[in-house]
Amino acid sequence: MFKPSWDLERNQLVERHTLTVLVDNEPGVLARVVGLFSARGFNIESLTVSETEHDRHRSRITIVTTATPKVLAQIKLQLERLVPVHRVHDLTAEGNALERELALIKVSGKGENRVETLRLAEAFRANVVDASIESFVFEITGRPNKVEQFITLMQPLGLVEVVRTGLTAISRGKEGM
Repeated sequence: MFKPSWDLERNQLVERHTLTVLVDNEPGVLARVVGLFSARGFNIESLTVSETEHDRHRSRITIVTTATPKVLAQIKLQLERLVPVHRVHDLTAEGNALERELALIKVSGKGENRVETLRLAEAFRANVVDASIESFVFEITGRPNKVEQFITLMQPLGLVEVVRTGLTAISRGKEGM
């Protein structure tokens, strides 16, 4: 889990924010959004995108970034100025958003490790999506810290590979984006 830190050079607090950006689903839009970040030296910790309004051909991009309040304000203003962008929301600033991540986790093991792996998977509500005599692939969804805890517990039991989707988020309440 991210803990805010202090940027000594700028004498400002660095915070983690989740932004959602509603854009036209057309070629080059994602490259322009990502290019805005990279050209200015902003870091993207997580990025997910998919078409969410099929009839309007619009996609929703969820971006997790860390920045000082001043840099974050710049990011939001520059995103809003991009032509294919319809709306930008800072879910962290708006508060109380639902955040989830999906991961596929491959674990090898036999004997006691196999039993312990299944026991922990059940405790974390991870689904077995593939199994062989020597390995499992689990699907787990939840807050990023839950996924991270599961991965940490699987390491000594035979963790082979991890694939994560990145964060997806939505605000609570009746209002939409």
